[in-house]
Amino acid sequence: MSHSKSFPQVKGHWLLGNLQQFKADPFQALCNWKQDYGDLLSFKLASQQCYLISHPKWVEHTLIKNNDVFVKMYDPAKPKGLALILGQGLVTSQGALWKRQRRLIQPVFQRSHLASMLPQMVTAGDNMLSRWQHLGDEAEVNLADEMMRLTLEVITQTMFSTSVLDNVDKISSSLETGLRYALRSASNPLNPPLFIPTAANREFKQSRALLDQIIYNIIDQRRQQPSGKSDLLDMLLNAQDETNGQQMSNQQIRDEVITIFTAGHETTANLLTWTLYLLAKHPTILKKLRIELESLQGKTPEAEDLQKLSFSRAVLNESMRIRPPVGMMMRKVAKTTEIDGYTFKSGALAFFSIYNIHHHAAFWPDAEAFKPERFLTEENRRFAFIPFGTGERICIGNHFAMMESQLLLSLIIQQYDIQLINHDEVEMDMAVSLRPKGGIPVRLKRRDG
Repeated sequence: MSHSKSFPQVKGHWLLGNLQQFKADPFQALCNWKQDYGDLLSFKLASQQCYLISHPKWVEHTLIKNNDVFVKMYDPAKPKGLALILGQGLVTSQGALWKRQRRLIQPVFQRSHLASMLPQMVTAGDNMLSRWQHLGDEAEVNLADEMMRLTLEVITQTMFSTSVLDNVDKISSSLETGLRYALRSASNPLNPPLFIPTAANREFKQSRALLDQIIYNIIDQRRQQPSGKSDLLDMLLNAQDETNGQQMSNQQIRDEVITIFTAGHETTANLLTWTLYLLAKHPTILKKLRIELESLQGKTPEAEDLQKLSFSRAVLNESMRIRPPVGMMMRKVAKTTEIDGYTFKSGALAFFSIYNIHHHAAFWPDAEAFKPERFLTEENRRFAFIPFGTGERICIGNHFAMMESQLLLSLIIQQYDIQLINHDEVEMDMAVSLRPKGGIPVRLKRRDG
């Protein structure tokens, strides 16, 4: 007779479990629990049973071998978490709808198509650098805000052939409110339902309404004035169901647009922000990167040039390892399942700490050190390096994000020294994405030549 192994259980309040620790600082709680209890553990958020997974082996067991058990949380009747903002978009939907939408959107993100988007990315980068020049030498800016603005322009120009920069401050504020609310709603069973007019619920509804207004404006504008461009929005508007020829509803188009809009700039902004911050703290690595970029001889890189810039790719990968743009993933356990002697209970939530996995000492020696050369070898790091997720739900835009980041990083590094104003370690703040707390104030020093 087999006996199920017991999960190490995080000590907590008899009624609230570990909710107070998690609410106070979700990121720090997941780091501390891993350190104290190991790679696989159990915790409770009030009445909600949860598991924390911080080891590549368990990523494979759950998200690959049992991906029909560890599923997205979406429930159309009771949306929670990111579904409150993204609806049934590609990140949150599941089953037949997800498969259909993924198949439809995939061609936009194929490598062969991505090169055609480079000119728009270059224009967005050049516009930012030109604006920086007008600010004057040694201007002080918030690096996180600058990168958010830049990647927002890239995603709206490449995917929707429009710009929303006149609303950038409102969009950033609304997204931050929405993402924080999403994390609370997914992880706190005591959160008041959305129909109760609490201050937090009202603020979230206002933020979602503002984002909806911007997204529906983009859709309506295109319906009235077709652009003739084969971008993502054009594809969504013209898509037809293979069986009945039906087109997508406005709501479904909105869900896909806001998903790409949100996921497509928030994470890349974080990646660029953390990368520039880490380079500013490591001048030797920055110098090595500049030596590689000298091979461009001052010209704007094209797709084939980016393929040759192996060190710049290694810098970005190491940045995503040490500061993953998305700090964690969540899944719901669809049915009680035993894996390797442990019983995962139906209805429980599984938290996958990407940060913990990327800092696991068994896979990453000297894990706290910023060492891009780790990624210059052919070493197999399957499941130990998952900045874009893994399995069939891996981020559809991973190649887009890498090409965009490599290009924009090369443009910025060739023309500017990014100097930190405050040399203290920047705190990490998790609102689904892992962002620098309060941003990063920097001084922009234009390089000679």
